[in-house]
Amino acid sequence: MARPAQVLRVFTDGATGGNHLGVVADTVNLDAERMQAIATELGFSETVFIDWEVGAPPHVRIFTPVSELPFAGHPLVGAAWLLLRAGPGGVDRVTCGVGEVTISADGSMVWIEPPFAQPVRTQHDPPTLGWCSPIRAWEVEMPLPYSVWQMDSPEMVGALGPPPSDLGMTLAWAWESSPDRVKARFFAPSMGVVEDPATGSAAVALAAVLCSDGMAAGSVQISQGMEIGWPSLIYLSWEGSRCRVGGTVVRDGVREMKW
Repeated sequence: MARPAQVLRVFTDGATGGNHLGVVADTVNLDAERMQAIATELGFSETVFIDWEVGAPPHVRIFTPVSELPFAGHPLVGAAWLLLRAGPGGVDRVTCGVGEVTISADGSMVWIEPPFAQPVRTQHDPPTLGWCSPIRAWEVEMPLPYSVWQMDSPEMVGALGPPPSDLGMTLAWAWESSPDRVKARFFAPSMGVVEDPATGSAAVALAAVLCSDGMAAGSVQISQGMEIGWPSLIYLSWEGSRCRVGGTVVRDGVREMKW
């Protein structure tokens, strides 16, 4: 059977850029194997599947081209946009592999508020790979491990070349204007994503790092994706045990999937 996959761009810079996302809201007779096949065929960094039963929050499953993830930011923001802007409305939360995530909309912005209790471990000897030499490094459980590497300048972030093929999920970042503007790039070649244009989960990891480093509250704008032709803006704020990630979303059309 054919079923539609909405194609969105999430965390756009105005009407341009953003991270492509496939959203499938018809999950009848779709098991994990078929979901993975659809995500692989679409080829976006993530594809999200929304299962919604009356009387319960919509449940979201997230797949990269090669595997399922318990949590990712831009798929949840895209799913929230579809539910709040294009759907029936009346939804204030979804569930995913990490539990409940609050969703909301404010003007053109769509926001998610995920769980924010990620353990942060400082790496006292930052790795030197030849490809990337951070000045500070952390590992954050999201619950999958994310490396968060601070570079000396935004120019150094922008100059990074292709990452090693076995690199895990890694955010390289630097202050553009401390403490409210960040330049970032995210790489996850081992997960089938060489470089991601906009990464909401990595933004949450960065908030956890900054909070653990003494910034108990803050709000930053993250610029990402310029180097691969998809300039993106992520808005991030946190305070205490709360964290919000938001941005704008544009719909690019529909693809009919034969599954």
